[in-house]
Amino acid sequence: MTERLYEQDAYLRRCAAVVTAAGEGRVVLDRTVFYAMGGGQPGDVGFLEWGDGRRLAVLDTRKGDGRDVVHVVEAGAPLPPAGTPVEAVIDWERRHRHMRMHTCLHLLCALVDAPVTGGNLTTEKGRLDFDLPESTVGRESLAEALNALVARDVATAVEWISEARLDAQPELVKTMSVAPPRGAGQVRLLSIPGVDLQPCGGTHVARTGEIGRVRVTKIEKKSRLNRRIAIALE
Repeated sequence: MTERLYEQDAYLRRCAAVVTAAGEGRVVLDRTVFYAMGGGQPGDVGFLEWGDGRRLAVLDTRKGDGRDVVHVVEAGAPLPPAGTPVEAVIDWERRHRHMRMHTCLHLLCALVDAPVTGGNLTTEKGRLDFDLPESTVGRESLAEALNALVARDVATAVEWISEARLDAQPELVKTMSVAPPRGAGQVRLLSIPGVDLQPCGGTHVARTGEIGRVRVTKIEKKSRLNRRIAIALE
């Protein structure tokens, strides 16, 4: 089981770790700062360093069996064997842009009163799909509201609740397409006081002001009951 350090501190850029398994272009560590792809957020990239300065590029990060995190590397590259101490280092600039965008999508979710049916993000843009049969939001007014929440510079926080409490408060789950991960007894929430509270395993900035200004680039009807709202970082 990989200890996911990013779940407690998204600002960690590197960590010491030990290889627990390696083979077929994949490396598993006992602990990692690399975010494993999920919830519409891409997996982290970066490198592993060990020994006398040998480096192995990490091209993607995925969830493995159980709570393992799999670091995907180039096929055929020499791998550090199990038991090797390594330094795991993420591409911080890329991760930080993901953090800014992911947090902004939470603000967007709070402003649109409809269930979320899908979404994803990149370093430049993000989008959420809503179960919204009628066009009840305008691009300019929504952008103004988003930037107002950003400018309030509200602190964010991670909370953990029991699965039983989540069952008792189903309204916390706003996504129809992705269920919160279960099985560990606890569920991770992102709290933006006075704005949003919902299960999320992604990485986020510490304050909304860190997002910076954003643009609403498109509001698009995808089907009779689905509207897609796309945003971009300025």
